[in-house]
Amino acid sequence: MRHPGICVLILSLPGFTAAQGTLPLTLAETERLAIANNPQLSAAQFNAAASAQIPLELRANFLPNLSGALTAVGADSGSRLAAGGLTNPAVYNRVGSGLMLSQLLTDFGRTSNLVGSAKLHAQAQDQLTQTTRAQILLAVNQTYFGALRAEAVLKVAEQTVAARQLVADQVSTLARSNLKSTLDVSFANVNLADARLLLANAQSDVKTAYAELATAMGLPAQYAQGGFSLAPEPMPDALPVTVDPLLIAALRDRPELANLRLEQNSAQRFAQAEKDLVLPTIGVAAAAGFVPTGDVQVPGRYGAAGVNVNIPILNGHLFRARRTEAELRVKAAEQNVNDLANRVSRDVRVAYLNASTAFERLALTAQLLDQARLALDLAQRRYDIGLGSIVELSQAQLNVTAAEIAGSSAQFDYQIQRANVAYQIGALR
Repeated sequence: MRHPGICVLILSLPGFTAAQGTLPLTLAETERLAIANNPQLSAAQFNAAASAQIPLELRANFLPNLSGALTAVGADSGSRLAAGGLTNPAVYNRVGSGLMLSQLLTDFGRTSNLVGSAKLHAQAQDQLTQTTRAQILLAVNQTYFGALRAEAVLKVAEQTVAARQLVADQVSTLARSNLKSTLDVSFANVNLADARLLLANAQSDVKTAYAELATAMGLPAQYAQGGFSLAPEPMPDALPVTVDPLLIAALRDRPELANLRLEQNSAQRFAQAEKDLVLPTIGVAAAAGFVPTGDVQVPGRYGAAGVNVNIPILNGHLFRARRTEAELRVKAAEQNVNDLANRVSRDVRVAYLNASTAFERLALTAQLLDQARLALDLAQRRYDIGLGSIVELSQAQLNVTAAEIAGSSAQFDYQIQRANVAYQIGALR
């Protein structure tokens, strides 16, 4: 049932053509597809919806319970039950029908606390849904920028192959004129083969990145076969000077923390409900009906109403053990909140440091590329006039290739790290 809906959604995107098999995407469209199609989010939403039914189940104890009955008895007329209980009723032939009504008047707050605990648990499940949504969006951002990074490396590899092919052709031509040695030709061919290997790996990495992106969007793998046309995203705003505002936002907005806090509150309400087990319950019951046929001793109609008070006295310390268990679980829930808060603070600090380092790499890789290109230009000139060796030129080419790859990757690495920062502070929703 899901696949046809996915097809309609994809084919409706502008620029998609089945013949080309290329799907143009922006980051916003990628996130929208992931939210619409990822089965993990659907499962989390179903679980949250199921949890929302539990308070309704518990609240039913407050409402009247009405049931009907139809009874037909064939008996040794006037016989009595003599074993199996303290009562000793007579059993007569009869056919009867009637209604039974019961209504809880009060249990002194136990059911109310159970309902409140269930509501808090349902809200906690909603926070788990938000957590799943944030994790999906983080995966989409990581795979989207990862695919852009793979495409950038592929472009570098293609340019490297073209540049080294040109050098190999020039050296081969000079060698045929005895202006260069066969050693120079061998080094040029080795460099060309190395560039082609880089290109093959880059092509494989792009296909892998597309497959991971399709999976993050919840799409079948075949949609990655034709590739994607990914639009670049603007660079994010600068990081704050210190990590402190990020820590405040994370402790306030992370859905995992909200989930555990709600679970802690739910455990407290449940512990109160378990404490209320020792209190009595008061209810009313009524029954009425007709006996259209039966022995003469059975009246033709009946009716009764009464109040029932149930007072627990002895139960083998069961209620005390249940109350103690619930109170201990409250303490455990409190410690879980503290532990997660510590881990969230650590993760935010690490993400902040990683993003800061990635930002610094933007300038450093740009400088590295400028210096590598300058060195290659000098090495090329020295080689052309016979002052430099092919080894010197080859090393300069390798340095430029490495610098171009680092420079092409730095931007997308920074965007990936910024997406991680947004996730860690609870802003990726």
